[in-house]
Formats: sequence, C-alpha cells, structure tokens
Amino acid sequence: MTMAGPTPLLSQPNSCDHDIETDKHHLLSLDYTIEQCIGDFNRNQFLQVVLISLAWLFDAQQAFITVFTDAQPLWHCTSSSCTTTTMCNLPKYSWAWDGPTQASIISEWNLQCSNSIITGLPASLFFMGCLLGGIVLATLADSSFGRKNMLFYSCLLMSLSSLLSSFSPNIWIYSAFKFLCGFGRATIGTSALVLVSELVGKKWRGQVSAIGFIFFTFGFLSLPIVAYANRSSSWRNLYLWTSIPSFFYCILVKLFAQESPRWLLVQGRKEEALATLKCITSTTPNNVDLAINDMSYKEETLDVGFFSALKILLEKKWSSRRVLTIMSMGFGVGLVYYGMPLGLGNLSFNLYLSVTFNALCELPSALLTFTLIDKINRRSSLLFFTILSGVFSVMSIMELGDIWTKMQIGFELISFFSACTACDIYLIYTTELFPTCVRNSALSVARQALVFGGSFSPLLVGAGRVHKFLCYGVFGLVIGCSGLFGVLLPETKGRPLCDTMDEEENKECDILA
Repeated sequence: MTMAGPTPLLSQPNSCDHDIETDKHHLLSLDYTIEQCIGDFNRNQFLQVVLISLAWLFDAQQAFITVFTDAQPLWHCTSSSCTTTTMCNLPKYSWAWDGPTQASIISEWNLQCSNSIITGLPASLFFMGCLLGGIVLATLADSSFGRKNMLFYSCLLMSLSSLLSSFSPNIWIYSAFKFLCGFGRATIGTSALVLVSELVGKKWRGQVSAIGFIFFTFGFLSLPIVAYANRSSSWRNLYLWTSIPSFFYCILVKLFAQESPRWLLVQGRKEEALATLKCITSTTPNNVDLAINDMSYKEETLDVGFFSALKILLEKKWSSRRVLTIMSMGFGVGLVYYGMPLGLGNLSFNLYLSVTFNALCELPSALLTFTLIDKINRRSSLLFFTILSGVFSVMSIMELGDIWTKMQIGFELISFFSACTACDIYLIYTTELFPTCVRNSALSVARQALVFGGSFSPLLVGAGRVHKFLCYGVFGLVIGCSGLFGVLLPETKGRPLCDTMDEEENKECDILA
C-alpha cells in the first residue's frame, strides 16, 4: 500500500517522536473533508440510517427464534394411570401434548426424553456459528467486501439458511442450518453499526448508532406476536414468516443502501466516494467536488488481506491493549446480557411474565442510549451501568424473607436493563476507539467477546439450579468487575473519527504526553 504523501496509510512508526504536526495536517484532512461534505443531518441520511439499521430487526429474530421453535411443549394426562410428573416414565397412550404435535421440534421429532445435549444442539451450533463467523468474516468489511456488501451477504446467508431450516427432516439437518444461520448472522450488527456511523457527521453518530438497538428490540418483541399467531400450526412457519421478509430486505440493501464514503476513500475509490457523498450530502454537489479535490489526502491503494486488519490491530502496543481491554469488558457484559434471560427459571416468579418483562427492558434501554449518548462520557457511563447491573444481579438471588423474594424480579429487571444499556454503549464506544481502516474488524472482535461471554452462561444457569449464587451471583461479580477495565481506555466523546492507524496513534501519544 502506498500513498502520494510521505506517510503510508497503515504505516506503523516505532514511537511518537516523529513529526506529529505534519502527520496531523496530512491525515486529519480526510475526516475534516468528509465532515464538510456530509453537512447537516438530512432526509437522505435518515432514510439510509433506517434502511441499514433495519437489519438489526431480522438479526434479533434469528437470535431468539429457538425460544419458541425448540421449546418443550406442555402436556397433559389422558389416563387415570398417569401419576408421575415426567412423561418419560409413562406409556405413550397415557398422555398427550396440549397443542399440535408440530408446534415444536421437540414434539414433532419425539425428543422429549432425549439427552439435553441433543435438544440443545441447534442453539449451541447457532452460537458456535456466530463465533466462527465472527472470526472468519471479521476483516472482510474492512478489506475487499466493504460495509455494504458485507451486510448484504451476511443477511442473505442468514435468511436463506433460516428458510432452509423450515424444510429440515430431522434435528441433525436442522442443527446444520442453524450453524449456517449463526455463521451468516455474525457480522450483521457490526456491519450495520459501522456503516451508519460513517454515513453521518460526528454530531449524530451516537444517536444513529442507537437506532439499530431500537430495531433489535422490535425484532425481539415481534417474535412472541409471530409465535402466538402460529400457536396452532407448525414451528416451521416461524422460519418462513421471518426469513422471507429478511430475504426481500437483502434486495433493498443491494439496490438502495450506500457504501461508506470513508471506506471508499481509504480504499482509493475516489469516484465512488464522490457519488456516495453527493447522494447523502446536505451541501451542493459542486462543494463536494471542490472539497474532495482540494484535500491533502490523495488517492491510495490499500492492500489488506484476509486477517491483515487483525494483524495490524495486534502489532501496535496501544491498539493491542485496547483490543484486549475491550474484550475483557465485553466478556462480562455478554455473560449477563445473554445469561440473564436463560436463568429466569431459577427465580421465584412466573416464567412467561419475566421473559416478557426482560424483552421490554430492551426498548427503554435503547431509547436511553439514543437520548443520552451525545451527552455522557463513555468510560464513566460503562462503569456506572456495569456496577449497577452487578449489584442488582447479586441482590436478585438473596433470600431475606417473603417480601424480598417478591422483589427479586424487580432487581433482576434493573440488572438486565443496566446490562442492555452497557452493551449498547460498549458497541458505540468500540466504533470510536479504532480508525476506519480496521474499525469493522475491531467491532467484530468486540462483539465476539460478547458472544463468548454468553456461551458460558448456560453452564452457570445449570449450576444455579442447585446453588443460586452460581448463576446470578457470579453474573453480578463478573459484570461488576468488567467495567473497571475502562480506566485503561481513552475517552472518545465528541472527538472526530480517525481514519488511519497513524492518526489514532498520534492521538494516543497526545493523551500520554
């Protein structure tokens, strides 16, 4: 990779003793120019943000759909000889399902007495697909694919594999499609989040990022509606109702979504960047031409391979420290975010109501993030919400009398709300900590830390059925400590986005100076 100027785009000096002022003038011109070209937030930018953020809705549906398709259906006795609480010890003629046999994969494939490893295989492979997809696909949005194409292909793979799941003849084929679905879904959120943040000016960056979280909440809440409408039919219909709209959404993205002008300029694709800026700008097209032609940041050729972005992130001391710190924070947040809904059965409260209340917590959390993100510091807010979540998580499993027991669900909801808010701020914070050339890769790694933390939650939930502290108690301690890692990171509120590793390093040096 080369540049017309003396400083390469991804060059990595060994110290901060080089000519910082020269580099700042050379590299900051890209951010300054794009800010000038984009102008104020307008209708075109709003439509782009809504179109791209809509991907979160379909992402949420596939993330939680197994709650209904893989559920253990209710059953009842049909014979006077039916006296036990488990159907596995009864002859088949003495009991029956409350609903239709095809309402769940458990009843349709006679898995009611199978090992929990078998019945949990589809969900487990889905999360394994998310982990593997996040690793394999992490850098493609920063290198050859770009943000828009990565979003398109990820949604397409997720929707097609979800559609094929509805035709599965057995649990093994079904589990394989769930793995593919998770693999494709892995980069949807990161691609959408990075793309919308790079299509608007820094004044609106936090708010438009939070719009995706709101759509994610709507996707989560839409599932009970779809499931209720299909309560008397097959579980396969849930996949049809969610995958077909997702497929048509992919077409809309391909036809109407704009690529990030920042990424296009970093790639040296100046003409495409100009076309994109003219589509979304609130200034005149002539001003865009003049600004791009006058900037000191010249065309370049970027040669980033499959895992080059991750290599770049880990080569520098400051960037590797940020990656490890962000992952440590994400592990704790993900453990609680994914684990709390799974552990609701360990509390003394109606399971169906508690699941509904937890889903509803996502909406005020996203709205709070949308309202306050441009007013609050990232580090201190993350510390506050992680500690708050930790304290109330521990309180939710304490047994100090009947009144306290009745308050447990309230404590759990406060803890989960705080974890949701911390998760939203965490993702926005990550997009601001890393430059354009590796931003999507860094956000993918951060999101994988969330999923990795969530993958441990089923183990703790199972242990919590015997010793309650091993569930919500451990949840509280881990997330409470995770926020402390934020003291190792710089504050990013209100600062311009960096586009190169050199520019970000110069800012790091200024902070340390």
